[in-house]
Amino acid sequence: MWRRVVLDVHLDHPPSRVYPYFADPGRWPEFAPAVDSRRPLDSGPLQVGNRWAGVDRIGPFRIRFTDVLEVLEPERRVVWHSTSPWNSRVEYALTPDAGGTRIHADYGGDVADWLRLVALLPTFVLARILLRDFTGLRRVLDAEDRARTRQT
Repeated sequence: MWRRVVLDVHLDHPPSRVYPYFADPGRWPEFAPAVDSRRPLDSGPLQVGNRWAGVDRIGPFRIRFTDVLEVLEPERRVVWHSTSPWNSRVEYALTPDAGGTRIHADYGGDVADWLRLVALLPTFVLARILLRDFTGLRRVLDAEDRARTRQT
């Protein structure tokens, strides 16, 4: 079942602060509620083709798959492909915007197996679920700012 959700989000943090979170799946559990874990399968520096073992939580269920890095344009764009059962692609395009970052997030995939039930949710519901990642990232970046302020 093919689904696509596109989000346009503004964060009050520059691309240099936002981008590292989208480019490093190891950081996703810090801000994305459905992400249980990500573990690198390849050694060396981050580059196109790198793979990560992924585990997401949908309610009480754990879904296992592999994320593969397709595009890496520092501070501008990152694209990830997730294998079955997600069979999805997510692109995060970042542009400077009023001292912060405008993020164009494009999620698309052909969800398989029982996860098709998730794909049956209305688009606005899926969008609200995906927006939680940006709320979490905003919280993490704001906490970093507060910690820096306390140190000075």
